[in-house]
Amino acid sequence: MLKVFMVEDESVIRDGLRDRIPWEQYGYQFVGEAADGEMALPLIRKLKPDVLITDIKMPFMDGLSLSKIISAEFPKMKIIIISGYDDFEYARQAIEVGVEQYLLKPITKTTLRKVLLELKEKIEQDMEQGDYQKQFRYEMHEYEQFSRRYFFEKVLEGDMAVKDIYEESAKLEIELTASCYNLLFFYLQEKSGTDSMPETDKFMHRQEEILHYFMRYPQYILFGWGANCYGVLIKSEKVQMEEFTENGIKMIRKVCGSDDKITWYVAVGEPVERLSLLTECYRKVHHYFAYRFILPEQNLFTEESLKDYLTVRSEREIGDVDVTKMDPEIIKEFLSRGRNTEISGFVETYLQSIRDALESRMFRDYVVLNIRFAVTAYMESIGTKQEDYGERVEQCIREINVNMKPEDVAEYFARMLKIAVEMRDEESDYQSGKVLRKALEYIDTQYDKETLSLNTVAAQVGVSSNYLSTIFSQSMQKTFIEYVTAKRMEKAKKLLRSTDKSSGEIALEVGYKDPHYFSFVFKKTQGASPREYRTGQRAKAL
Repeated sequence: MLKVFMVEDESVIRDGLRDRIPWEQYGYQFVGEAADGEMALPLIRKLKPDVLITDIKMPFMDGLSLSKIISAEFPKMKIIIISGYDDFEYARQAIEVGVEQYLLKPITKTTLRKVLLELKEKIEQDMEQGDYQKQFRYEMHEYEQFSRRYFFEKVLEGDMAVKDIYEESAKLEIELTASCYNLLFFYLQEKSGTDSMPETDKFMHRQEEILHYFMRYPQYILFGWGANCYGVLIKSEKVQMEEFTENGIKMIRKVCGSDDKITWYVAVGEPVERLSLLTECYRKVHHYFAYRFILPEQNLFTEESLKDYLTVRSEREIGDVDVTKMDPEIIKEFLSRGRNTEISGFVETYLQSIRDALESRMFRDYVVLNIRFAVTAYMESIGTKQEDYGERVEQCIREINVNMKPEDVAEYFARMLKIAVEMRDEESDYQSGKVLRKALEYIDTQYDKETLSLNTVAAQVGVSSNYLSTIFSQSMQKTFIEYVTAKRMEKAKKLLRSTDKSSGEIALEVGYKDPHYFSFVFKKTQGASPREYRTGQRAKAL
């Protein structure tokens, strides 16, 4: 039921319209009235009607002045002006302030009924279009959209000039302007052994809750950063940065902290005041985030929480080394989950506490052997044959291991990790390719079904929806929804060209239950409505 408010200084006219018009029959609720614009304004602000009916000539504040204020504050509110003056200048001014209708007194019931029903249809169409726009935007711009992730990778790695950052962000509809910036990275994953559907659903719900929180506020810009990992660019005034950073951490802790079925980590950088300094912020948060492999029982990684580890004590000797920080399982854990771009941060983190002890040749040899055994053990654990990795490992040893100095250990470590990660990713790409091929084959047979979704496809090919979304975006250079929508639009165009089926019939045939939404998506993606497309194609044929 739409709400209507009336402003009229003549009580006889006001009472007559209020009492003689069957508002509810026309789909309206009469919510209030006032004798002039000054009295009406606070009531309109409180009641927020959908339609305002106002006289043009009133004491204190006339209808044009009121309409101008209302149009500025409530641009979606429809305004009907009623007037006893058949004056072109009044009508012209009414049009300028955005008035929908200009009616001359006396107003008949038939005239007002016609106008109200026309406005009702227009308002409902606007609301419907707004809902469709929101749904379309949600579907076509998923938080894991590849283009957004690729953009932030280039920004944080320092591969874009500030001018280019602003130009590219405008294309992606990302508002970056702020006086202060910080980065928050978080990782969420179900713990191994958790494979029951209720637990998986629970994890997905918690993940969605966190993602939607960061998507809700303009101070946060969420972007994907690989499987189970997300980044958040925090942008605000300098005095508010700590508050928004803490709120983000609290939200993740609140959702995940009491759930022993979820592995979660959060790393936060140090605020910077320029976009050009984001690379420095990223370097720090990247380094902090690597500690999740060294300190797996700790959830939050900041400069404050890591101060005991970030402070290098020059007097550290072999006897001071904490051997638990050199557990080969730490290296294997990194190799199973770490990214190529995280290698340098992990190496720096792993070696930081033993850097001084590396001056000892005996200890240095031990560390090198520990690295080698951990890397080769991992590669064998994922089914890689020795003949596939042996030569690459031996070449790395030959090039670096002769008379290795303390400063060479980091390079050796990084190269060994790089070999393992590349081989892991080659195997992963092979497996991902198999999964993707299965997914595409299934989509090709099911894209015209309304029930098709990322979740149903993921279940069909036996992977999580998050994993499928990631490999789909990376391999296809478009999101799952974009791919399915394109398939549906191609079939719709074929049906529009070759049949006389209605838009409603075609909508159902290509997977849309709502024919109006189908028409909206078609026009949005093809630049013409289904009817316009069909007419244009037939005109070409002639």
